[in-house]
Formats: sequence, C-alpha cells, structure tokens
Amino acid sequence: MGQKVHPTGFRLNSIEPWRSRWYARKQDFGKLLIQDDQIRKAIAKDFKGAGIPRVEIERTADAVNVIVHTARPGVLVGRKGARVDQLKEALQKLAGQTVHLTVREIKRPELESTLVAEVIAEALEKRMAFRRAMKKAIQSTMQAGAKGCKVELNGRLGGAEMARQAKDREGRVPLSTLRANVDYGTALAKTTYGVIGIKVWIYKGDLEPGQKLDYQQQSGVAPRGEGSGQRSPRRGRISRESLAPQTGA
Repeated sequence: MGQKVHPTGFRLNSIEPWRSRWYARKQDFGKLLIQDDQIRKAIAKDFKGAGIPRVEIERTADAVNVIVHTARPGVLVGRKGARVDQLKEALQKLAGQTVHLTVREIKRPELESTLVAEVIAEALEKRMAFRRAMKKAIQSTMQAGAKGCKVELNGRLGGAEMARQAKDREGRVPLSTLRANVDYGTALAKTTYGVIGIKVWIYKGDLEPGQKLDYQQQSGVAPRGEGSGQRSPRRGRISRESLAPQTGA
C-alpha cells in the first residue's frame, strides 16, 4: 500500500521554508501555535475573495510580523489602505501585541496550487462539468510555464449516488525528488450534492543543490496609498475567467 506524504512537509528540511518562524519556551509553544492557526483562519474568513494561498508568521520579543501573499492586493488593501488597517487592528486584538502586516502580490496565480484548487471549486459550485473544470485548470497552469500538473477530485462527482475519485494530469510531477519544486494545495467545493475535495500538485522544476525557495523573490510588494482601492492587475483573474462557463457548451 502506498504511503501518502504531504509534499510541503516532505521538503521542509531541504528546499521549503517554514511558514511560521519563531522560537518559544515549552510552556508558551502550544499557545502561540494555536494563535498562528487563529490568525490564518481569521484572514482566510475575512478575505476569501482575495486569493490568499499562503500566510507567513514571524515573531520577535515584542511584535508579530504577518506576511500575506495574495493574487488580488486591491481587495485586501482596500481604498487608501482602509481594509488592511482594519485587519491589522483585528490581528492585534487576537495576538495581544503589536502586529506588522506586509502584503505581497503573487505575480503568477496560475502557478499557485491553492488558487488553482479554489478556481476548480468555484467552477464546480457553478455546476460546470468536473472533467471540463479539471482540463481547463491544467491547461491554464501548463500555459503559465509549469512543467507538470496533477488534479484529483473526490466526492459525488456529477451528482453520482456513490462518491468516487477522478484524476487528470499533464507533464511530470516527481513527488519523491526532494529538490523538485512541487507546490501542493487543496480546496473544498460545497455543491448541492455534497462536499467535493480538490487536490492540486504543480511541478515548477528542480532547484540547484543547496538552493532554497524564496517567496519574497517570487512576489512583489503590493502598492499602498491613493490607488490601493483599485482592482489588481488582470493577471490575478486569468484562471477564474478561463473557467467561466460558456453558453452552448
């Protein structure tokens, strides 16, 4: 029987950076760990439409640094930074100390597995055929420059009486190669027939020996100020528009 290993956890010691970076004594570790989870859930709940696949947390003696990666920084920041200021205040109440918030824009959302999974979930909730949704997402990802993409759906696909599994892939996805940059993400589609689970693996190529992933280089710092309330660049919405149901299909 095959043993399933989380691709991100498998690569933490080699190429993948930790999402939470801090040190605490034994008596404080559990409390801070739960607090990190609460911070991530609060951001995901309040900004579901902002396309946030990753939240990094760093702690110092007197402050918490929260780094939010988003495909739509305009949704997160709001007009003149109003929404991001509200989020900062809410996180400070949750953490009980000063919070420094950094927003980083994701330049290629088609290469983020979590965002691709959310796009498929949205398409399924709009009653698109599941095989078509899978193929559209894979095509969009491969055209963006990925070397491989795999999608797996589990649930009552197409309204079937019994839950089943559907898979589709293109290219190669070397899950056992440590220096292979494999991005893994999940999402849930809440359909009228029940919940459908979505898993996405995206292979972006191999890293050089000793090299590690740097999310700061992959993202651009989102602008703040007068124009922050405007919509983010069109590239942040390519995937969702490409999966929009077409008439006569």
